[in-house]
Amino acid sequence: MRIYAVTPIHVGQAELVRRQARYNELSPPELSVDLADIGPDAPRALETAQDVQDSEALVVEALRRAPDGYDALMPDCVLDPGVADLAGKLATPVIGILRISLGWSMLTGRPSAAVARNDAIASEILERVKAYGWFDRFHGVEVLNLEVDSIADTHRWAGALDAAVQRLARVGAADVINGCSAVDLPKDRSQGAVRVVDPTHLALRLLA
Repeated sequence: MRIYAVTPIHVGQAELVRRQARYNELSPPELSVDLADIGPDAPRALETAQDVQDSEALVVEALRRAPDGYDALMPDCVLDPGVADLAGKLATPVIGILRISLGWSMLTGRPSAAVARNDAIASEILERVKAYGWFDRFHGVEVLNLEVDSIADTHRWAGALDAAVQRLARVGAADVINGCSAVDLPKDRSQGAVRVVDPTHLALRLLA
């Protein structure tokens, strides 16, 4: 299975290489992901609701003009930008990391929640959960209050994550979706009965 993916923000070459290497590492042998940068007209970070809206419009445009020869198209983003809008409208299926990963937790009956880098991303995750029909079984989103450069900083992200997961555990979450598709985490971030889910890793495994 070959997947064409686009970033939700404009990233530099080093970050694009890092994200592609992450896909190469996480992809099972029968699956591959080719990642493209969305382009210089896109936001450099998702910091506001307007950034999220602008990013989604550009992701939709990029996926509409994706090259031929792929089995699926995918935003490189846990917010699933454009997935609902493009579903069933293109010859190639459009898949969403959040829809697959959180959907698995819901289907397996595990009370679920998420963390997000900032308020704008947290709000959009909640909107996606509502759109997918899972809001009444969702335990909320904890905000980590991190800058965009923390996405590539494993230990900084993990340090902020630990306290957030503890708070979500107290409200009954069993699965916590790490609310960024491009974050590398230490191999085991589970805390007691709470499982921290790398949504990209899980989505690729399920797709394969």
